[in-house]
Amino acid sequence: MKPMWAAFAAIALIAIVVSYGLEQAGFSSAERASGQNVRLE
Repeated sequence: MKPMWAAFAAIALIAIVVSYGLEQAGFSSAERASGQNVRLE
C-alpha cells in the first residue's frame, strides 16, 4: 500500500512542477491563444 501512496504523491508533484514550468516558459493557454490578430470586442 505504501508504494501506491508514494506513486500518487510523485504524480501530483510532477504535475505541479510541470504546470508551473510550462506557465513560466510561456506555454499557458492564454499566451498561446492570443496574438496580434485577436479582436477584443
